[in-house]
Amino acid sequence: MKLHSFHGRSRSLILFLITLLILSSCIKQEEYSDIPAISSRQFLLVFDTGQYATRGILSFNFQDGDGDIGLRPSDTFPPFERSGNFYYNLVISYFEKQNGIWVEVDLTPPYSARIPMLNPGYPGKAIKGFISDTLAMDPSPDFDTVMLELFIYDRALNQSNILSTPDIVLKRSL
Repeated sequence: MKLHSFHGRSRSLILFLITLLILSSCIKQEEYSDIPAISSRQFLLVFDTGQYATRGILSFNFQDGDGDIGLRPSDTFPPFERSGNFYYNLVISYFEKQNGIWVEVDLTPPYSARIPMLNPGYPGKAIKGFISDTLAMDPSPDFDTVMLELFIYDRALNQSNILSTPDIVLKRSL
């Protein structure tokens, strides 16, 4: 099964994150752990005319005590090189429920993404907010129930907790 990522998602993610930064600069300083933390917000399915979802919108909350979440486009040298484990700082794993058992499926291209620099003008300042990402869903899946697991890395390579979505049923109930 091949899934393709949504082409406009990087632009939408960047615009959303810029808005978040502007709003967060007006809020009083809070203290959090320097290890990023994420928590569930929501996952919404988008149906076009067919029986199965074509897109999913993944939203989650985040916080980081030293605000070092995000990568610059030029961050492509170790440890952030394309072939390395830290190229993507939003890591999303995709699972299908196959005959009652969760099976991880490698997607090409992956759902994982590079979150842009969130706090470039304020190094060391705590940050919190939410991230939303649009994911293309297979319009004719072999299995109709999936789940996502995700985590983020900060620039110091600290990994957040792992967040799992509830079961996602891709088929529209009529």
